[in-house]
Amino acid sequence: MTERVTKPSFIKNADAELFQQLRKEVNITVSRLEEKRRPGIIVKAILFPALYILSYIAALYWASNTSIYYFCFFSMGFLLVLNFLNLIHEAVHNTLFSNKHINNWYVHFFDLMGANSYIWKIRHIRLHHNYPNVMGWDSDFEQSPLARVFPHAPFSKMHKYQHIYLPLFYPLYLINWLLVRDFKDFFNKRKLVWKVIDHIPTIEYIKLFIFKIAFILYTVLLPVLFFNVSWGQAIIAFLIMLFTASIVSLLVLLSPHASTESEYPMPDENGQMPMAWFRHQLSCTNDVSEDNWFIRFFMGCFNYHIAHHLFPAVNHVFYPEVTQVIREFAAKNNLPYRQFPLVKSLRNHYKLLRTNAFHENIFEETM
Repeated sequence: MTERVTKPSFIKNADAELFQQLRKEVNITVSRLEEKRRPGIIVKAILFPALYILSYIAALYWASNTSIYYFCFFSMGFLLVLNFLNLIHEAVHNTLFSNKHINNWYVHFFDLMGANSYIWKIRHIRLHHNYPNVMGWDSDFEQSPLARVFPHAPFSKMHKYQHIYLPLFYPLYLINWLLVRDFKDFFNKRKLVWKVIDHIPTIEYIKLFIFKIAFILYTVLLPVLFFNVSWGQAIIAFLIMLFTASIVSLLVLLSPHASTESEYPMPDENGQMPMAWFRHQLSCTNDVSEDNWFIRFFMGCFNYHIAHHLFPAVNHVFYPEVTQVIREFAAKNNLPYRQFPLVKSLRNHYKLLRTNAFHENIFEETM
């Protein structure tokens, strides 16, 4: 059993009444739209997995045509992210279907696409959502010692160049996640997930290896063994799929939290955070201003990230209207609400890397 640590705690009762008022308005909005939006959720739950599978079948059917084969794997990389944003993410939050057991079974489609759903659910629900932007607790920031994202994180000489070398590694994000990080989280008890769990059931270790082998089997080995695809072509197609998925997913994942515009609160020596959970989420998260039908239908309304952090039990199809409620409520009650264009959000992320490449903490006033 791992040593238990004191979890950060937020200020109790502060802003609680305000948040309940907001929750009431959001619930009314969702109830009004439920009947109209629910069919769209089901359409996505069928359409996007089908497109992923059809892209793979097309790759095998036209395996003799290298260009088409590569394009199909490019499509699979893009569809991997679409399935994650629109379906897997929602199933983990139990907002895809009304039945929790169906959601739990549906999440295994994520395992078939290479990622371990069990360990990601712990990282996402119990760490990132509870403690966004909190050093040592937000799993989305616990990536590599090569990166110094937090302004108060330990400094190394190599960090002076992180704004140069880190973006070069970004296309490897999914390769690291699927083939390295999942295994580290299972077998290295110094990893962040072990702060919130005592053990991993044996069946999850078995599923980890079965699904990883299945992923490599159908993406690399099967085309080589049965469809006359060369090893070189199979590996290139595999990398195209994961490079595509990495770049598209990072456009979504980097924009709402990791920037100079966000705060990075730290708990005191007793684990007490400086603010309430409600205000913490607002101070550490921003929306993206771009909004169109493509983003709403295909990209899972990723641009409405504040709504997701405040109301993770609400499906993304309701976020445009929910965000309008949040925006008006924040303005009326003098609460922080921040929204930036995607390009500015990504530029702010790059500025964060450059700023934290130096030991000085720019978030503290200097004399």
